[in-house]
Amino acid sequence: MKKRANKGLEEETLCCCEYVNRLGERSHVGACCCDCEDLDDACDRFLKRESQKPESLSHVTAVVTDRIRLPWLWGGARKVDLSIIPPLILLPVLLHIAALHFLLGVVVLTALPGLVLWYYYFTHRKKGQTLFFLSLALFSLAYMYHLFITEVLPNGDIGLVQLAVVTVGVVLTLVALVHTKRELGIVRPNQEAVHSTVTYYTPLVDRDAAVNGGRVDVTMTKANRAGSSEHAVAELKESGRRNWCPVCRMVRPPRAGHCRICGVCVLRLDHHCVWINSCVGQTNHRSFLLTLVLFLLTSLYGIILVLQSVCPNQHLFTALLYCPGVYNQYSTALCFTCAWYSSIVTCGLLHLLMVQVINVSYNVTEREARTALRDKTVRSAYWGLVVDTGVYSRGFRGNWAEFMTMGEKLNHPSPVPADLVALLGDDEQEKCENQ
Repeated sequence: MKKRANKGLEEETLCCCEYVNRLGERSHVGACCCDCEDLDDACDRFLKRESQKPESLSHVTAVVTDRIRLPWLWGGARKVDLSIIPPLILLPVLLHIAALHFLLGVVVLTALPGLVLWYYYFTHRKKGQTLFFLSLALFSLAYMYHLFITEVLPNGDIGLVQLAVVTVGVVLTLVALVHTKRELGIVRPNQEAVHSTVTYYTPLVDRDAAVNGGRVDVTMTKANRAGSSEHAVAELKESGRRNWCPVCRMVRPPRAGHCRICGVCVLRLDHHCVWINSCVGQTNHRSFLLTLVLFLLTSLYGIILVLQSVCPNQHLFTALLYCPGVYNQYSTALCFTCAWYSSIVTCGLLHLLMVQVINVSYNVTEREARTALRDKTVRSAYWGLVVDTGVYSRGFRGNWAEFMTMGEKLNHPSPVPADLVALLGDDEQEKCENQ
């Protein structure tokens, strides 16, 4: 009855300020401060110096995050992810503080990367999705462009051509980012080859019996039901055991992997990139590299223009380290601080791009490289920067040719043992098809 009631609430037309909360009840954004028994109890325990209940803080956090909504014209009020808010506040504040004095700039520009790395390891350990890094990347790009228009363009010797180049670079970077996030390459089950679904109550070899109460759903195909040679069965069993995903309950294609953050299997999974809040795999790996290249070129060109504007008498390669009089005026100090911030971000993404290029040159994904380094079954050099598994490599040209054309080999469903039919004899194959 409760499920039907919740379904009825979703089907009803919601006002722009209404929404269905996490309990399935209809609520209003104006009632965000109503029914706060959990928050009152937590505050009361804090004032009385009593220990909090184990689940009270997490419950209060869940309630608060569920009630923070923005009115929306279609489908009711939309939930706001709180992780996008800190970059919008902290980045301008910290950069303006860093522009007040040279020592403050050193402290802020040293602490800011450390804070971002700490938050990365904190969220990476919890294996949860967060929009913090995507929000930081997008807002950094937008804020740097805003300062370029408002501070550098009026005061510097910047022409329309330079402005057009920077603008086109920003637009192309955003377009490449949108394309990267749209193409995820999720592995889909092969529904065409499915003949029937049988439920067994004995676990598979690589399946934990504690999962799903000891129940395992196995998809049966026509080829599964037929008898086959021992060699084919052993080969299929070994392949299925190696590529079986216990979470998605299907056999993955070779080199596909399961992302614990996104909760899906991705074709030729390379890694989960927090900066785009998405997985990088077969379908979007090329656009991901293109996004990095466009961002780096735009950032480097913008840094050069800013340094030429605020430090016109200094050599370009020494302007970041020595620019006398730049802190005499607040606008030039702010531009100089932003140039330093952009340089730090550019160096980090340049390292990421370099690792990606090396991995592509050796036909190794980041996931495969980490697994091989952990198992010590790989040849590495330069402190792990170069990792060569020697499994899929076809030479430098062959690896890049495969990388540039792998996006054309799409629509790979989850493989099924239908290929066993080709291994059967004519009589066995005919008997299998007649069943």
